[in-house]
Amino acid sequence: MLAPHPFGYDITPQSLSEKFAAFRQWEDRYRQLILLAKMLPALDPALKTADIELSGCENRVWLGYEKLPTGGIHFYGDSEGRIVKGLLAVLLTGVEGKTPQAILAQDPLALFDDLQLRDQLSSSRASGLAALSQAVLNIARQLS
Repeated sequence: MLAPHPFGYDITPQSLSEKFAAFRQWEDRYRQLILLAKMLPALDPALKTADIELSGCENRVWLGYEKLPTGGIHFYGDSEGRIVKGLLAVLLTGVEGKTPQAILAQDPLALFDDLQLRDQLSSSRASGLAALSQAVLNIARQLS
């Protein structure tokens, strides 16, 4: 597997929901995003190619994928910004290993609503998150 990470496996949507449920302040959620960013391994520079670099994000962001033998999709990525990298980690938690059909059947950003993260994002970060979500959906459509 290219660029393995713990998101979707060791760190699940349920474990994130439980962790974020304890946070009442946006600052606590912000700190948790930074911690999640630190848990996402840096992408090998050889994988940071122009064809997986996303536009529409405040910071440089890369999102790659590979089809798994199970029919699911392994997503991997990186960002130069800590918060964006944390947002990417949350997105990976929600979509990692799912089939294209499962990804297309649910909003890839639903977990962000469960964690109460979307409402506090700046407009530029919200745009970047939308670009990430769109990239995941485009990949799922391409593979379905």
